[in-house]
Amino acid sequence: MQVRLDDETDLAGFRREARALLARGVPPQEVHWSAGASHEDLFAGSVEPQAEELPESSGVNVPAAFLELCHQVVLHRDPQRFALLYRLLWRLVHEPGLRHDPLDPDMLKARAMAQAVRRDIHKMHAFVRFRQVQDGEDADDPLHVAWFEPEHRIVEANAPWFRRRFANMRWAILTPERCVEWDRRELHFRGGARRDEAPPADAGEALWLTYYRSIFNPARLKLKMMQKEMPRRYWANLPEAQLIAPLAAQAQERSARMIEQPAAPPLRRMPRLVATAPLAVAGALPALHEAMQACRACPLGAHATQAVPGEGPLQPDLMLVGEQPGDQEDLRGRPFVGPAGQMLDRALAQAGVERTAVYATNAVRHFKFELRGKRRIHKTPGQEEAAACRHWLDEEIALVQPRALVALGATAARALLGRPVAVLAERGEWLQREDGLRVLVTVHPSALLRMDPRQLPQAFDTFVRDLSLAAAGARA
Repeated sequence: MQVRLDDETDLAGFRREARALLARGVPPQEVHWSAGASHEDLFAGSVEPQAEELPESSGVNVPAAFLELCHQVVLHRDPQRFALLYRLLWRLVHEPGLRHDPLDPDMLKARAMAQAVRRDIHKMHAFVRFRQVQDGEDADDPLHVAWFEPEHRIVEANAPWFRRRFANMRWAILTPERCVEWDRRELHFRGGARRDEAPPADAGEALWLTYYRSIFNPARLKLKMMQKEMPRRYWANLPEAQLIAPLAAQAQERSARMIEQPAAPPLRRMPRLVATAPLAVAGALPALHEAMQACRACPLGAHATQAVPGEGPLQPDLMLVGEQPGDQEDLRGRPFVGPAGQMLDRALAQAGVERTAVYATNAVRHFKFELRGKRRIHKTPGQEEAAACRHWLDEEIALVQPRALVALGATAARALLGRPVAVLAERGEWLQREDGLRVLVTVHPSALLRMDPRQLPQAFDTFVRDLSLAAAGARA
């Protein structure tokens, strides 16, 4: 019996046809499964796997674990995957003991296929590399394009993860079989692309290679482990792969040089500064910022590009305190110049506050991140790291002498007030520090960037109201 499904990943069609075949008592060996070339979004209506009742004539239930297995196995490239799943379904009905047999060959094969799909999904998360393409007149709104060659048919199932992860940028992922594009409103799918349709290397890639060379630690080189986590089949699309061979060849020599280097002298913290007069402040603040660059009171300073000091006028009405520098801030050495800074600039302008009239800084001075491919992904600093930076913030406040403070997020609020702060419960309220300075708590602008686009307008208006309240309160 020939059964044709609409699509290579037609799970809904498989479930429908399998239930009908099972109800008619058609054994697996009499069914030949094939799939058409249609590319409809068959995952749009999917739900979390749960026990589903089969036709009354069968009198059995499908285990929830089997349904979850089906969701993953249908994405595998094995042409016999539908036959395997129907055979397992038939056996679950007629061989109840199969549910408790961990060594059954069919079940082991299906689980191995599901594991291969999950691994391919993970590798796509890790090894997609976006490059900017100018596809319109707005130079500030480029399209980010990536080329990837998945082993299995995972593009449509994986697209929602990239939509959530990169919700605020326009991007497209090209693969030989299926392509997806996100326009900040919805996902668009189309057929496969050629490798030469992907953009060439750009300036950002050269910067990434420079950074990759600088963080390479020959003492930690484990080639076998690296190739296990980053198989060679992905190297053609990874710009850093071209550096692996020469860096590995030089590893032993570089390790020997590192061992021969004398130990660095321990660093001491600067004594606490007390601001007296504006003339003294003007000279002391640059000295404070210079001293930050040598700080190694916590591990963050050893991995970041540089410490990022505050920026703005002395004796302002408002001093804005964020959590920590981001990727762009770390590279440029200035606070709030990345996507969160652009969101803050928009909010300040709408609140009637000049960005140049406020002093902007962070509770933590070095960028904390983890590497995912060539991207440095933000990680929230811990309490020990924030505590190590506390004296820099206090000294900066004493020198800048603001009239009031705005805490952008929980990390900044805790650093300013010396206690845990529930941001959503206490936002928009004036609180007081031990030194008498008033603090208004609100969200960090990066929180707005991570929001559902449908909720963003209202959240942005609330953020603007908080900044307007802070500006009015500081002048009062």
